[in-house]
Amino acid sequence: MSTHLQEQLRRFDPTLPLERARTIPAAWYLDPEIHEAERSAVFGNTWHFAGRLDQLTAPGAFVTLDIAGEPVLVVRDAAGVLRAFSNVCRHRAAVVMNEPCGMASKLRCRYHGWTYDLAGQLRGTPEFEGVGEFARDEHGLPELAVSTWGPLVWVHLGRPAMPLAEFLAPLPERLMDLNKLRFVERRAYEVACNWKVFVDNFLDGGYHVNTVHPGLSGALDYSRYRTETFDQCSVQVAPLKASDDPAIAQSRAGDCAYYWWVYPNLMLNLYRGVMDVNVVLPLGPSRCQVLFDFYFEQTEGDGARQFIAESIRIAEQIQQEDMDISVEVQRGLASRSYDTGRFSVRREAGGYHFHRLLARQLQAR
Repeated sequence: MSTHLQEQLRRFDPTLPLERARTIPAAWYLDPEIHEAERSAVFGNTWHFAGRLDQLTAPGAFVTLDIAGEPVLVVRDAAGVLRAFSNVCRHRAAVVMNEPCGMASKLRCRYHGWTYDLAGQLRGTPEFEGVGEFARDEHGLPELAVSTWGPLVWVHLGRPAMPLAEFLAPLPERLMDLNKLRFVERRAYEVACNWKVFVDNFLDGGYHVNTVHPGLSGALDYSRYRTETFDQCSVQVAPLKASDDPAIAQSRAGDCAYYWWVYPNLMLNLYRGVMDVNVVLPLGPSRCQVLFDFYFEQTEGDGARQFIAESIRIAEQIQQEDMDISVEVQRGLASRSYDTGRFSVRREAGGYHFHRLLARQLQAR
């Protein structure tokens, strides 16, 4: 670890109580060394949402993803076992499977044709006769930890310190009927901000709802909006009022919206019969990709289709509002006038919880 990085990491104290705490410094949102440290210490050492279980039901079904620059492949092998691998050929580091999802009987790199079976074992090495000290069985695709919860598949790039269910607790116990929901579509956005800016915005306890989301603010009972924090996650609970928002309008009196966050970069927005799964992936110190997966309990019939279309339209409006403010924040973080901020004790416990988890993982490198 460089002296510069050590000095940056020492600038945040995660032991302070919320009323005395400051945010992580602005440099943590801008510095390439911090970005590289996060790639290894954070994204390389925690559980990540990788895809949907309904994409991986049959032998040969696969999905690919990129986790902070690390290509990953998840596949159902010939025996029906769910497996995850580094999606990088052992010959010249080309990506093995390039499609986002699909079906395959084998895993073949298109560069030089090296071929692996669905269990990741190297089977074909064209024109490789005569190579000394080469053991084919030692050149399979490196296997990664993989697990499932509800309709979601998760992977871990390192050695998991705990099983997925323990990592997610108490989320699995609090949300037990996700299998009633059906995936409808995914939308992807590239945002000119650090990934943490987007997460901060999500975790501010509704602090920005009245000012940034005028349409949503009328549907939430802001006076009873509350945040609960747990070991690796948090939830914002927002009692609902009557609303024109279709995702909220179908909820009954007394219902709540639940905005779950799982460290470091996954958000679940839940209303009755509706869920958005949002994942934020770093593309560099000042860029990120945000993926939105939309799930609905009712998907058949004209009424359901109209409801889904209107619900996604409103979700996109809220997303655009969040992207706009996140880009503004990223610009401000580069100002010479700003270094750290303070937290609202009433609203921003979730944001401080995120900063503490992040700092402790980085500082433990």
